[in-house]
Amino acid sequence: MEEKNEVRLQKFLADNGIASRRKCEQIILENRVKVNGKLINTLGTKVNSNKDVVEVDEKIIEKQNQKIYVLLNKPIGYVTTVKDQFKRDTVMDLLKDIKTRIVPVGRLDMYTSGALLLSNDGAFVNKITHPSHEIEKTYNVTVRGKITKEDMQKLESGVDIGDYITKPAKTKILKIDESKNISRFQIIIHEGKNRQIRRMCKAINKPVLALHRAAIGNISVKNLKMGQYRYLTNKEIEDLVK
Repeated sequence: MEEKNEVRLQKFLADNGIASRRKCEQIILENRVKVNGKLINTLGTKVNSNKDVVEVDEKIIEKQNQKIYVLLNKPIGYVTTVKDQFKRDTVMDLLKDIKTRIVPVGRLDMYTSGALLLSNDGAFVNKITHPSHEIEKTYNVTVRGKITKEDMQKLESGVDIGDYITKPAKTKILKIDESKNISRFQIIIHEGKNRQIRRMCKAINKPVLALHRAAIGNISVKNLKMGQYRYLTNKEIEDLVK
């Protein structure tokens, strides 16, 4: 009979803010996890959160009881990772006064600014990042060239980004500056393919000059200065996971 406090190792790691459950599985397979001093490198191991000692990279993982949910207005120039092998600035550098271990929920590339969620709730991270959980993400995009209604229709219908046909999107032209040969528009998608907006714009021959994620669902960074963060309200959390 399974003990009440027994959970799969990857779930324990995710629930305590190491990474998403999928990433935690990878960490286990990379020989980075020990349970009670024994190296675990296969999936399926269960741990008792009340008595087993779990280590990742030789550091003991403390069980976290308080769940934290943060919205950051990410500036350009920061990578979305907990630790960067090239020693670049990461989003964690903006959250140093949060002592609890939290991880990014999804990612924004180094040259994209805007709304980024972070949490230590593994179930929350897993649900929000799972492809089946379709949360709308709103981006403001500045591109080179004059955007046309035909361009918007292509983006709305779905475009080929190399290995994938994007799903229908919502768009709105915000500004066209013919003298500077630039355009701004808004696009709303509910997917999260790598560099998706940039690849979509490339597909209509409009190179991206600036990219900002304005909102995730109904949660906007409109009232957050660049580089600042705030905690989500209970209502915002409920809306995201419903």
